[in-house]
Amino acid sequence: MTATAPAPSPARAARATAYLPRLALVLAALLASLFTAASPASAHAALTASDPKDGAVVATAPAQVTLSFSEQVAMGDDSIRVMDPQGKRVDTGELRDMCSGSTVRYGTALHSGLPNGTYTVAWQAVSADSHPVSGAFTFSVGAPSATSVSLPDRQAGGGPVGVVYDIARYAAYTGFTVLVGGAAFILLCWRRGSAERPLQKLVVRGWVTLTAATLAMLVLRTPYTGSGKFADVFDLDGLQAVLETKTGASFVSRLLLLGAAALFIAVLFGAYARRQKTSAAEAVDGTGAGTGDEAAAEAEKETSDLAFGLAIGGTVVAGGIAATWALAEHASTGIQPGIAMPVDILHLLAVAAWLGGLVALLVALHKVPDIEREAVQRFSKVAFISVLVLAVTGVYQSWRQLGSWSALTGTSYGRLLIIKVALVAVLVAIAYLSRKWTGRLGEVRSTEDAEAGANGEEPAEVLAGADVSRETSTGAGSGPGSDAGADADPRRAAQLARQRAAREKAREKQVRDADPGRAGLRRSVLAEAGVAVVLLAVTTVLTSTEPGRAAQLETNRSTAGPAVPNRAVKITLPFDTGGQNGKGTVRLELDPGRVGANTLHLWADGEDGKPLDLPEIKIAFTLPAKEIGPLPVAPDRDAPGHWSASGVQLPLAGEWRIDVTVRTSDIDQTTVQKNVKIG
Repeated sequence: MTATAPAPSPARAARATAYLPRLALVLAALLASLFTAASPASAHAALTASDPKDGAVVATAPAQVTLSFSEQVAMGDDSIRVMDPQGKRVDTGELRDMCSGSTVRYGTALHSGLPNGTYTVAWQAVSADSHPVSGAFTFSVGAPSATSVSLPDRQAGGGPVGVVYDIARYAAYTGFTVLVGGAAFILLCWRRGSAERPLQKLVVRGWVTLTAATLAMLVLRTPYTGSGKFADVFDLDGLQAVLETKTGASFVSRLLLLGAAALFIAVLFGAYARRQKTSAAEAVDGTGAGTGDEAAAEAEKETSDLAFGLAIGGTVVAGGIAATWALAEHASTGIQPGIAMPVDILHLLAVAAWLGGLVALLVALHKVPDIEREAVQRFSKVAFISVLVLAVTGVYQSWRQLGSWSALTGTSYGRLLIIKVALVAVLVAIAYLSRKWTGRLGEVRSTEDAEAGANGEEPAEVLAGADVSRETSTGAGSGPGSDAGADADPRRAAQLARQRAAREKAREKQVRDADPGRAGLRRSVLAEAGVAVVLLAVTTVLTSTEPGRAAQLETNRSTAGPAVPNRAVKITLPFDTGGQNGKGTVRLELDPGRVGANTLHLWADGEDGKPLDLPEIKIAFTLPAKEIGPLPVAPDRDAPGHWSASGVQLPLAGEWRIDVTVRTSDIDQTTVQKNVKIG
């Protein structure tokens, strides 16, 4: 470095480094907005059916209420509550497990002798992918009535507890990505980085973040899936219940694996870092040259063996931590879980290797002055392989969770997936620019060092190091009596030490910024890291969003149209009682022909087509599939050959059988019937 090179002022250096915290604040605000938009977490298990159905009107009170779901759920004795119009519970509180095969159905018995009116069913459960689900609906006995029960407006997993839990979920993904990606960057791309303090801090902070987030989710699990009150974190019975669930077991397993990860970090930044530092020092000062080829080869073999052992152990631990997500969330439910869980583990590891390695590279470019071009090129290869793995596993996961092309644009999960794919495309485009800057990394410095060597001069880095060494040995304030004054005044000595450290850091920054390739690479990698943070946020929101398959099931259930067109049901039935004037036809009209209250009209005509005034006529409705009926109806005579009845209640949709009993004399009678679909 030349003597005329100006050192940056402290104010300018402060401004130069201030943009990183500001960028972090901007990204944090973006993440907060994403979480706010995503909270509460969408349901993952969809309610596919209920008996009675939502809004149904039944003739008599059912013996029980049953709920059917699209996937396995965890429910307790208090998970289904049925309340009468005054808000009093009318269920027995006993949960009935009615699951069989692929059918997931639970129910609760009702007290006998329930009066007519509108009843409210409120339910809450935890889906197999660990997310809480809840809902409510009403049905009526006899006829609808006013009710004082208000449906719950708080969804499971919502409120302040849900926000904190979602933040902890994001922090866990971030910590995993930084921990695994930073360690992979050191072992696969830049082994000398194990001795660099900035990278050590990065990996350790990733471990601390993941551990703290896992503990937070464990203690928040009870209020998150239950009351939504922070005070329930002290509920030891609730914590015990959580530990007995699949989600609780995954949290405990993750904490145990993090203990093994702590041992891995201790070896990586302890014995392994010391060996790397020793090897680097010997390479610089040449002390290792005289130790003999055999000793050098033995030292290299020991270092390589330790690196291989760390790589194997780290892969096992990282895979185990990734499995704690795969075993407790989306991959463990739905179709093909035996394939989906290993694929999900590979997907998470690829994300960590790419995005976590990107963060490690960014830290190295900003904090370490002499990262080699070869290290960046090796990371480029690792990132390329990670992108390939992400593409293959991502396509499979998308097919599995969406199920159809319409779900890609018709569900929240599909739209978030489109955003995620777009962000990946942007990230790959920026990575392509980073590869170009990697090719130019060190070109200017290499040219200057070559010219200095041809002129018999020392390279710039050596001169800078010599300047720092001279200042360290002579003191920054050299002059008459300066050393004596520093020795006599400890405060002055500390001030001089801080000045020397500031000048050393400024010179290192000047040497680092003298390479335009490095500066350009820093900018492109910083842009990559910014997009990666947004991508990680979208991915986290995606994990708490209802998959497309389940969302479509729920949509189909809620928007299913009637089994027949929304118009009156009209049928004509010929009859023959066998007596005099015993032949004719009856015409029946049921309006609107839907579940609930209907108006019935019936006309009887003789063989001559004229109205036939019958002595008696009776009607009954039966739903054989549900063993409902016969429900008798006694119509009123409005005119000769015309009868009607209002308020005819049909409680459920399905294939109903209508029986019409016609009597033409005291002894001549017959019953005719026909099946119709009621929507």
